[in-house]
Amino acid sequence: MAHTGVPAVLAAIEGVDFPAGRERLVTAARASGAPEEVVETLRGIPPGRYADREEVAGSVRAERGPDLGRHVVRRPERARPRHGGRPDLAQHLREEPRTPIQDEFGR
Repeated sequence: MAHTGVPAVLAAIEGVDFPAGRERLVTAARASGAPEEVVETLRGIPPGRYADREEVAGSVRAERGPDLGRHVVRRPERARPRHGGRPDLAQHLREEPRTPIQDEFGR
């Protein structure tokens, strides 16, 4: 599978009015004639509503690639939260273990 750069993803959604959900971004990328790799990358971002292009770029997980230091997108199966929970669940809503102090004070 070819890796897709973040700039290619952002170019594919250039005309989108925000806020927008993942499905709307995928539809816009298809309508703009984006390559299938870009569409697959957008399918791999967590579901939810994105406020702007920067938020989408932050959801597209990138790592340094061998192609002269450019960023490439990680495969969607690797774009998951590190500390459990659903990918579309905000961090403050995820269950975390209680600390001894919270147990002592009953919070």
